[in-house]
Amino acid sequence: MIRILLSDDHPVVRAGIRAMLESEPDLEVVGEATTAEDAVRLAEASAVDLVLMDLQYPGAMQGAEATRRIRSQQSSPRVLVLTNYDTDADILGAIEAGASGYLLKDAPPAELIAAVHAAAVGDAALAPGVSSRLDASRTSGERLTVREAEVLSLVAEGRTNRDIGRALFLSEATVKSHLVHIFTKLGVGSRTAAVARARELGAIRAG
Repeated sequence: MIRILLSDDHPVVRAGIRAMLESEPDLEVVGEATTAEDAVRLAEASAVDLVLMDLQYPGAMQGAEATRRIRSQQSSPRVLVLTNYDTDADILGAIEAGASGYLLKDAPPAELIAAVHAAAVGDAALAPGVSSRLDASRTSGERLTVREAEVLSLVAEGRTNRDIGRALFLSEATVKSHLVHIFTKLGVGSRTAAVARARELGAIRAG
């Protein structure tokens, strides 16, 4: 029996996924979390084999950070990301945080069930489109690192270098250095052009 913790802030989504999973004889949803913080707490306190993790939550902690914290626990459960977002920054952030798989919420039920079985034993469980995007980003000279994508996402929100530094605990000089690398990789000369190009490439979320 695979014991699953379901983490998503939308009750309708949780109910639908729970019903789908529990139609399988070897899958059991043993808990539900509505925030990333709850997911970390329940993953540590409960007997869980796999956490189904969304990326976006209303609180301060988001899914990638929750994944990182869960995977750093002793005898930690596996994490399968199930989300609406498929930008390079989201995918790379989740995988680097330790997620075993990454699936979009519009995946067919059979694909989700197969991914759950794979991720529960530590096998990679990537949606086909996500897998090709990940391969492309790894071989592209335009690929942004997770940190560069974080910086550029804040630029897209209109933040100043000082604001970005405070949000990411970086010095202004480090933020400027990241921006230089971003401009070079994307072949642009301004913040506005960098945001536009990154969105065009799917490197950061659209506004």
